[in-house]
Amino acid sequence: MTRLLLVEDHEEIWDFLSRRLKRRGYEVAVAVDGQAGLDHARAELPDLVLLDMNLPVMDGWTVAQELKAGAETASIPIIALTAHAMAGDREKALGAGCNDYHPKPVDFSRLLAQIEALVPGAAAVAQ
Repeated sequence: MTRLLLVEDHEEIWDFLSRRLKRRGYEVAVAVDGQAGLDHARAELPDLVLLDMNLPVMDGWTVAQELKAGAETASIPIIALTAHAMAGDREKALGAGCNDYHPKPVDFSRLLAQIEALVPGAAAVAQ
């Protein structure tokens, strides 16, 4: 089972996403701030991180940079999630170490395609 880490501080978003991803066959862990997300990723080494960029305690830009700088976590794919879909934000997220970028509001079918593209064999099963 593909293990995802969702780092998101808005309960409505993490509740919605985690329930839908679990229904698709993913194992989902949630962290509600950047430091908790970084700690969880280092301890559990998920297959992919869905990372909100505007987080309390430590922002997503810093989390991405820290994950990419760590020997054990550098290869974990990261998809940036952000409501700030302004010119240059995609490039900024990729520059911080994210592998892909997804503006909010979340387009769930597009997000699934992005996950599947980054994690070989992660094609979720519809239930």
